Amino acid sequence: MKISIKQTFGLILLILLAAFLLPQTAQALGKKDEISLEEADALQAQGVNEILAKTVSKPWRGEDFVPGKLAGVWNDRTSEEPKTFNIVLADGDATSGAIVNAMQDYLLDYDVVARVWKPRCASAEVKVNDAAGTLDVIYTLRDDLYWSYYNSDRKIKVTSDDIVFWYNELEGNADLQMTSYNGQFMMMQDGTVAHIDIEKIDDLRFVYHFPRIVAEPLLTTNTTIAPRAAYEDAYKLGGTEAVLNLFNVTVDPKTIPSMGEWFLTEYTPGQRLVYERNPNYWNTDKNGTSIPYYEKQVVRIIPDTNTTKLLFQNGEMESYSLRPEDLDEIIGKQGNAYTVFNAEGTLTSPFWVFNQNPAKQSEAWYDWFTKKEFRQAMSCLLNRDRMASQVYRGLAEGKYDIFPEPNPFYNKDITLQYRYDTKRALSLLASIGIKQDSAGVMRDSKGRAIEFDLIIQTDTTVYTDMASILMDELSKVGIKLNIRVLEFQKVVEMLTRTYDWQTLFISLSGSQIFPSQGSNVWPTTGNLHMWNPSQKTPATDWEKRVDYLYNEGSYTIDQAKAKTYWDEFQQILLEQCPLIYLMRRNSFVALSNRWDFSNVYFDNRNGFETTHIFLGQ
Repeated sequence: MKISIKQTFGLILLILLAAFLLPQTAQALGKKDEISLEEADALQAQGVNEILAKTVSKPWRGEDFVPGKLAGVWNDRTSEEPKTFNIVLADGDATSGAIVNAMQDYLLDYDVVARVWKPRCASAEVKVNDAAGTLDVIYTLRDDLYWSYYNSDRKIKVTSDDIVFWYNELEGNADLQMTSYNGQFMMMQDGTVAHIDIEKIDDLRFVYHFPRIVAEPLLTTNTTIAPRAAYEDAYKLGGTEAVLNLFNVTVDPKTIPSMGEWFLTEYTPGQRLVYERNPNYWNTDKNGTSIPYYEKQVVRIIPDTNTTKLLFQNGEMESYSLRPEDLDEIIGKQGNAYTVFNAEGTLTSPFWVFNQNPAKQSEAWYDWFTKKEFRQAMSCLLNRDRMASQVYRGLAEGKYDIFPEPNPFYNKDITLQYRYDTKRALSLLASIGIKQDSAGVMRDSKGRAIEFDLIIQTDTTVYTDMASILMDELSKVGIKLNIRVLEFQKVVEMLTRTYDWQTLFISLSGSQIFPSQGSNVWPTTGNLHMWNPSQKTPATDWEKRVDYLYNEGSYTIDQAKAKTYWDEFQQILLEQCPLIYLMRRNSFVALSNRWDFSNVYFDNRNGFETTHIFLGQ
């Protein structure tokens, strides 16, 4: 599993799923028209067990991959057009980022089962100077890493200059605001901010100098290796503007160098992307065969999920991630064509967040959203049980914590206390002067009706259905919720530039297996501290305290001492409810039976593991 500070949290709206109610009715079972809640729960549990019994559970638990054979084409799908092939610009766009990442690689791997870092493109050594209170991380690159070009003998050796240039000139460039920028700085004990410096030792070795001892220095420094040559030339000639003009989507993709598993060889707008395997890639199996085993990827651009499902059923796609409404049909028709795998509930979850940016303080909703009692009341009006039943067919559960179970500082006793409870919601609202009038309309102390917007992403049925349930629950207490459906890029623009939004459903990539993941989300300086981003100084006392706890927890090696910081960190966030998590869903993916399943795994920690998949006999 490749984890770095760059991928801890990125703006990726999860493409989740939706369906309504159990297919069985009381009449179909020969019972009376109405059944009890206990009977309904029993029917749902029976349906869940039947679904799981027809699928395969195969989590990765540290098994070695078996050698495969070179052959085949992997047919896949993306729902969006790439915006760029420029690594700097792709940093803020999930689709473009996935494309350029196929031509890069990480320094280290993290084994989430053994909870240890492992060498990948480099090995790492941590040296702590207790007397000075500083720390160094020395990396040594493999000696067989090359930037190469498609259908060409041209090869450029990967050296420490690649990493030093990107860290200093691009990731460390405040004007570019890449997601890793904040991670280069540390809060010192006296309240000042210091920079983590990088230094070249020789062609294969480089060192990060930490001005303060930190608990997870490898997480902070594990980066992707990016090509220096073209970007450095552009930077020297025209600065950041010239860098941003590189590798737009009109260039011939075959001119883009790769040191990763793939070359991008074709992009036809509106139709497809084509990759071919990189024969110079360093990672090989015990027989000396480089990974991956299939020789080409054809990725069709298909916005509509229903079209993707039909193509998979016709054998034109290798895999398909199931939505709840697909379960009966896809699982019921498995036959010899494909197999459905299941994974337990996701580690993370979409969440509901409220705009508290002071740029909008003239708005009535700003007065409401900045009061913790209002946010707590909204959490008490979220009927997650209803969402689990009606949206996910019982194959989901509410998320009530900050850290997931694999996080070393997960504490089962620290959970959200503001769960579905209409009476408590009304009491919380009344405590800040918000009550129903004689007509049942909820109004604040100034007589303003409580009405606000909820933004959800287009073509995401699960958000639509959860939003509908929330709208219904709020209407029962006299609150009007207006659902607005927008394109993803518009949502990104609102979050990071215009701040012209009220509330929204969104999800961030990354599962926070490490507590310090999210350096651009939890600290007030973060550009994804989305309820009030990029603060010069903390706007509230509780945010100031969270900043302190995040920093001290990140810097404390002693586990027992660090636990006190991270426990309080989680407690404050669950009390203040700046964002309110929604649901952890079970996941299902169908895979064509033409592939050998020896190296295929699926779980909520590693995702769908197909990096070593190969064609069956």
